[in-house]
Amino acid sequence: MKLALVGAGAFGIKHLDGLKKIDGVEVVSLIGRRLKPTQDVAKQYGIEHVGTDLSEALVVKDVQAVILCTPTQMHADQAIQCMNAGRHVQVEIPLADSWADCEAVMQTQKETGLVCMVGHTRRFNPSHQYVHNKITSGDLSVQQMDVQTYFFRRKNINAKGEARSWTDHLLWHHAAHSIDLFQYQTGEKVVTANILEGPIHPELGIALDMSIQLKTETGQILTLSLSFNNNGPLGTFFRYICDNATYMARYDDLVNGYEEAIDVSKVDVSMNGIELQDREFIASIQEGREPNSSVAKVLPCYKILHELEEKLKAQS
Repeated sequence: MKLALVGAGAFGIKHLDGLKKIDGVEVVSLIGRRLKPTQDVAKQYGIEHVGTDLSEALVVKDVQAVILCTPTQMHADQAIQCMNAGRHVQVEIPLADSWADCEAVMQTQKETGLVCMVGHTRRFNPSHQYVHNKITSGDLSVQQMDVQTYFFRRKNINAKGEARSWTDHLLWHHAAHSIDLFQYQTGEKVVTANILEGPIHPELGIALDMSIQLKTETGQILTLSLSFNNNGPLGTFFRYICDNATYMARYDDLVNGYEEAIDVSKVDVSMNGIELQDREFIASIQEGREPNSSVAKVLPCYKILHELEEKLKAQS
């Protein structure tokens, strides 16, 4: 299968590393905002075609699918552009930063019948897969998920410490990971959603601190704290408080409530969540089926994000 990857930044490189480990997959086109850095990455990964606009990749012969690792504000339009060009598409999280754009992508997927998958990596991390398998087998159920998403980003930089051309967002990006995972793990509809945010940063124009609470129809709750102000251990840390056990997930590491390590190395074929995500994308195309984290499956998360955004507007 021949792919194009759009967005040669920090996350695009993570996908390139994951794709190298999947047999029968070749990235034949790499698109980036700046030509010279994109050419450098392409040379490193043996990619022949390089460009600076998505349209250039969509005319490359034999490209069947596209992975989008571009700024959030471009995701919806580019996903629609790919599907209208007859290409399957995986768009990195978040799908969009507005409910209207999310609905537009969903409508295009229905019209084209192509695979449209969103990069909700937490569904694929072995640590969270381990807990999910326990839930689906009936061994336990979630009572509360307590999640902390903490970064130190008082300046507009990416995961590599480089300047960004766009502004990240706690609600539409980072909260999307945990809200979707909560809905995925509980399998229930959210019936109550609350949100508070801290002061708006004068330069970035966003709140750097946020607190979110969700409750499902049977009373399972999510307590989510997010910050770009945290100068300490960075990342997202999940505590699953269940009826039968307590687990804490830190990326691909999982421990129980007593900090005893749990071996998750045999949960899937890899410990790399991005690689597993890409494997699902490829397999769903080859097998002609809906992928885990399809646009349809993650859409409820974005409906909640929209409702929370509306509540913030009402508070201001």
